[in-house]
Amino acid sequence: MSESPWTDPDPQPGEFDADLATIDPRFVDAHHRNPDGKLRVVLSIEGEDAKRLQRISAARGETPGQLIAELLREADGSAA
Repeated sequence: MSESPWTDPDPQPGEFDADLATIDPRFVDAHHRNPDGKLRVVLSIEGEDAKRLQRISAARGETPGQLIAELLREADGSAA
């Protein structure tokens, strides 16, 4: 296993088993491996934060999803 599967670009099978065991099974949907599969994360942003996101993304000519993706890429780059 790698030193830290959370930061390893290629985590290996079994490295997250202990973490996954702590999740309520009602919220787990297991699928067979698909190399073309995609991960979709659904977040809920409400109130003033939602208004800020809409305002900033509109000013940049982006959708809120594009803005969030850009922010994540920038944060990941600064962590490297």
